[in-house]
Amino acid sequence: MARTASAASFQMDLPARTVLTLPDAAGIGIECRSGTLWVTLDHDPRDIVLEPGQRYVGDTHRRALVSALGPSSIAVTHARPAAWPPGSADAPAAARSRARLAPHGLSPA
Repeated sequence: MARTASAASFQMDLPARTVLTLPDAAGIGIECRSGTLWVTLDHDPRDIVLEPGQRYVGDTHRRALVSALGPSSIAVTHARPAAWPPGSADAPAAARSRARLAPHGLSPA
């Protein structure tokens, strides 16, 4: 899973059937760079499907689940990942702890 990050955005490649959790989607831009993404918001009946070049910007404070329907690439703006996957080689040492997941509203899928 390749990824790059800055203070206001990050992008990553997602294998098929991978789910990325964004604890609060308000003001967050989700852009599909390749593949197909399915975005589901808590308590929202809509199904949001993004194809390459399409973008969704969250307008409410809800958790968003971004599912890769096939191998995909995603760009997320105005956010930082709350925690890299535990043990990830490119994660800062402090971010490798599983204990960091709970305070950010994330749970291992």
